[in-house]
Amino acid sequence: MPPQRSAGTDPEAEPPRYAGQYLLEGKLGSGGMGVVHLARSDSGLRLAIKVVHAAHAQDPEFRGRFRQEVTAARRVSGAFTAPVVDADPEAYRPWMATLFIPGPTLAEHVKRNGALPAARLRQLMAGLAEALRDIHRAGVVHRDLKPSNVLLAEDGPKVIDFGISRPADSELRTETGKLIGTPPFMAPEQFRSPREVGPAADVFALGSVIVHAATGSGPFDSDSPYLVAYQVVHDAPDLTGVPQELSGIVARCLAKEPGDRPTPDELMTELRSARASYDTQAFVPERRGAGGAGRRTAAAGGEGFSVTGDRAVTGDRAVTGDRSITGDRSITGGEPVAGDVGEASRTGERAAVGEHPRLPAAVRARRRRLWWVPAVALAVLAVGVFALRPGTESPVASAPGPTTEPSGSAFRPWDVTVGARGAAEATGVPRCAYTPRALYCARSGVLATAVDPDGGKVLWSRGAPPGDEAPAGAPVLSGGLVHVVGDAGDGRRLTALDPATGRTRWSRDLPAPALPVSQAGGVLLITGTDSMVTALDAATGEEKWRRAVPIPEQPSPSFQSYGDGLAYAVSAAGAGTRVTVVDPKTGDVRRQRRLDGALGLVDVRDGTLWFTSSDLYSYTDAVVRYDVASDTVRRVALRFGLPGAQVAVRDDMVYLLADGGALVAVDTREGAREREVWRLETSVSFASAPVVAGHRLYFTAADGRLLAVDTARGRLLGQTGPRLAEDAGKLVASLPTPVVAEGRVYAGAPDGSLFAVDASDPAGW
Repeated sequence: MPPQRSAGTDPEAEPPRYAGQYLLEGKLGSGGMGVVHLARSDSGLRLAIKVVHAAHAQDPEFRGRFRQEVTAARRVSGAFTAPVVDADPEAYRPWMATLFIPGPTLAEHVKRNGALPAARLRQLMAGLAEALRDIHRAGVVHRDLKPSNVLLAEDGPKVIDFGISRPADSELRTETGKLIGTPPFMAPEQFRSPREVGPAADVFALGSVIVHAATGSGPFDSDSPYLVAYQVVHDAPDLTGVPQELSGIVARCLAKEPGDRPTPDELMTELRSARASYDTQAFVPERRGAGGAGRRTAAAGGEGFSVTGDRAVTGDRAVTGDRSITGDRSITGGEPVAGDVGEASRTGERAAVGEHPRLPAAVRARRRRLWWVPAVALAVLAVGVFALRPGTESPVASAPGPTTEPSGSAFRPWDVTVGARGAAEATGVPRCAYTPRALYCARSGVLATAVDPDGGKVLWSRGAPPGDEAPAGAPVLSGGLVHVVGDAGDGRRLTALDPATGRTRWSRDLPAPALPVSQAGGVLLITGTDSMVTALDAATGEEKWRRAVPIPEQPSPSFQSYGDGLAYAVSAAGAGTRVTVVDPKTGDVRRQRRLDGALGLVDVRDGTLWFTSSDLYSYTDAVVRYDVASDTVRRVALRFGLPGAQVAVRDDMVYLLADGGALVAVDTREGAREREVWRLETSVSFASAPVVAGHRLYFTAADGRLLAVDTARGRLLGQTGPRLAEDAGKLVASLPTPVVAEGRVYAGAPDGSLFAVDASDPAGW
């Protein structure tokens, strides 16, 4: 299989051939964030697979949003959405596969055929009300309902694209002042207080969608998204052209205050009791397929509208500089720029500005009006609504540090802010590696810092270049040096630092794009996306060998090390998983073994490999242990599947911490009477991977708390206070695993602090 060489969104770039085990058969459509391909499952199901652009895959914030999109899409039922069949948000190019549903988007249908008649509008409104009821019952707010995200299927409308949706229990919060959505279909509260958006915002969007379906344009109309934003907040909606029997219901949906809008249930009741009857003839839209010019996709939908710094993204276009984008058209200095569909549109997802024969005369007249807004009010809105780009976090958690039994020795807790004098502003959570002499930490804006583990004194610190990305993990300690990866112009550079002084001992540019650097047996392994692995001597930087390692799937996974001097790589192999074991000193493949199921390697101990098994929906449904010496496999099924489970292993016990806070202890011994020993609901919806030391398990939460759990009884022993950043809503895409050593627990927090507490006294934290 040829390597993926596309590193951007250029249509000339070579597209990927596979997403996981799925062969991509054709292109369905593209957006600012990714491309959607047609594929088939092993059983023959037609799938729409969304593969993100390589450039966005390197953005930790986007990875966090995409991970949330997958979670939200899985929560809602497939009756009103495109069901998720498979996904891998942690892949080098994250992807999500949904069931392919033939049929155009509402935006496409209106653009080609004009406004919907009253009976079809009623069916559409009832279907969308049912869909929102289902979505809201699952605890999800869509936040970007618009015509391009409504798929007209044979059995009713389907709501797609949960890219900016928010589960109610999510720790991913919109940064203060940041606007996310598509202005013509956003509710007033999304402009006024974007972090407090609830289900009522989706009802407002539903009203705007119905106006678009009835007239070809939205209830708020302007060439500029800034003017549209002002109108949404202050002006009455223009319902000219909406059928009289629906205009009252639509007007209630478009109320300025969330509490004045009907719920989806109330909408359905009102539609049922209305005098006008349903048209009993089924609405069968045209089918869609791969390769159609100007076609959108069920899985991709629109990518929303966001303004982050000097970049605006919406629909299928991304523009830098001073451009703002609305739908398929961007405005620069008042002059239109042609969009991707071939016809300029004026507002959001509405039809082209021509005199469409299916549109009412009053609506065509309305399109020619100009909206005038006082300049001062516009300026205030533009400053108050649109915000700068936030800092980002790395999507890759650091490997657990050494674990020892809590000593109970006297110790005074400490905390220190990880920063560097004269460097760019530091952001994100510190990620640290432990030695008895020092803790070595990295953070966005900080290349490396050495901290005394006894008292928290900063021994030395190296700043990162301005704009440096968040670290892919904690510094790598090998060959007596501290190895870190930072920015270097257009690429990335691996730098080896003296552990005592922080001075550079050697450095090497990394291939672009490169996967995280791993170490095993005093050797650093650098893996490219073409399965080419380069091994460097950790002490000198000398190249020891370079060769292609036979790992079948692209992109190649990075190697993992578990302290036994070997390197492990795991990749999909059809309906199974292939494990490749490599001698890092020579590059020789020691062993390759294919195991059944979709497995993820989580630990290697005493010749036993531990995996988690994932079901069709990527929930962890079992723990698998493979004994290398006897070549035997034991599978321990879980009572209930766990979403996003992270794992710690101690002897024969496996501890799984799931998204949503469920912590489960599983006994994997042969003949164990009870597999699930205990279960604890921690109420932590987003956490680090757990780590076990002695009879305690530790993990951190997104608000900076460190929690300790008794592994024998499954009881919470104690927790620290929260340590949030100044902006409490900043996205934390991943959290590093705490480090437990010498009777102390060391943890990083979102406020940039590294702190240490006594492991023997969780109740006193």
